[in-house]
Amino acid sequence: MASQAREEDSDDGMDEFMEKFKTHKYKNAFSESNWEEEFDNVPMFMKSAPGEIDPVKHPDLACLQSIIHDDDRPPEEQAKSLKDEGNEYFKEKNYKKAIVSYTAGLKKNSADSDLNAILYTNRAAAHFHLGNMRSALNDATAARKLKPGHIKAIVRGAQCCMELCNYADALQWCDEGLRVQPTDKKLQELRATADKQKRAAERDARKAKAKEKKQQNERGALLAAIKERGIRLLKAEKAMRRGSDSEDDEGSTAAMAELSLDGLSCQEATGAQVYLDEQGALHWPVLFLYPEHRQTDFISAFCENSSFIDHLVVMFGEELPPWDTDKKYQPPNLQMFFEDHEKGHLYEVHLETSLLDVLQRPGCSVKAGTPSFIILVKGSPFCKQFLSGKKVHRLP
Repeated sequence: MASQAREEDSDDGMDEFMEKFKTHKYKNAFSESNWEEEFDNVPMFMKSAPGEIDPVKHPDLACLQSIIHDDDRPPEEQAKSLKDEGNEYFKEKNYKKAIVSYTAGLKKNSADSDLNAILYTNRAAAHFHLGNMRSALNDATAARKLKPGHIKAIVRGAQCCMELCNYADALQWCDEGLRVQPTDKKLQELRATADKQKRAAERDARKAKAKEKKQQNERGALLAAIKERGIRLLKAEKAMRRGSDSEDDEGSTAAMAELSLDGLSCQEATGAQVYLDEQGALHWPVLFLYPEHRQTDFISAFCENSSFIDHLVVMFGEELPPWDTDKKYQPPNLQMFFEDHEKGHLYEVHLETSLLDVLQRPGCSVKAGTPSFIILVKGSPFCKQFLSGKKVHRLP
């Protein structure tokens, strides 16, 4: 509809123009008295070309002639014309066309090194305004090579290095220019800014390196603490590989992840990860599963020295969860189990046991960085059905 409206507007404008044209003669139209003479001045309708073309009297013909015989001019003249053309485009902020003109000028292979340096410098400026910093820097470098000490090229090279965050190179460009013109304010300002940014970048790099080293030390201490406790980490993809060979000791060992943070990948999903506090205790993210109601609870930092009952009395204290409509989930009524992820067996956990004691038991492993436990209501119909057909071990 919008395009149709624009077309209608255009048609209306043309109708108005044609109506006006009927009553007002076109000012630059051919006159009826000497139209043949005037036609003869138009290159397309000339019966014969004049012997010597006067650019004032025949500007159109002179323009055509210059185009036809352009290759006859010396390369320097052609390159200069293309440079001037590029400059006009540049003034109009038509940088793409300016680049085309400057490039055409360079292809003329002029022997004038100063002219070629200007073409490179001007093309560098056009590239700079288009955001092509690498191309601009290459052109500035080429211009400087042709004309050492060319300040405009040096300034442009320094500016490109600044945009590319190559502050050390920017300082070198500035120093080179200041040796030529020590009082150039533009170069002085660029150098001061480059020096400041270089110092800031070096400071940030030192901080990042120190932070990385600190994190590496913390990761090393964390893994050492887990290894010292004999806690097994299981990668999530390995935990899903159960089959006829799952009972095999060798296959079981292969399924276990090597002791690395690859087995602690829960941080991406939950935002929590095991950490070592200043007292040397591990704090784990722990997941409680309630299969009867398809519900879960998540504790982001379960201290390894805390017992399960410490958390359960809080979770199922005075205020019971809304899904426990029968108020069955009270600590004295609960049974808790962990699953052997390799064999599929269940191990019952005493609620007074600490998390560390359970994690160190045979058959217990940490999958995806998060120990998980199943909680059932003791003796309930669902509990009996859930445990039927499963091999359940009672921890001493």
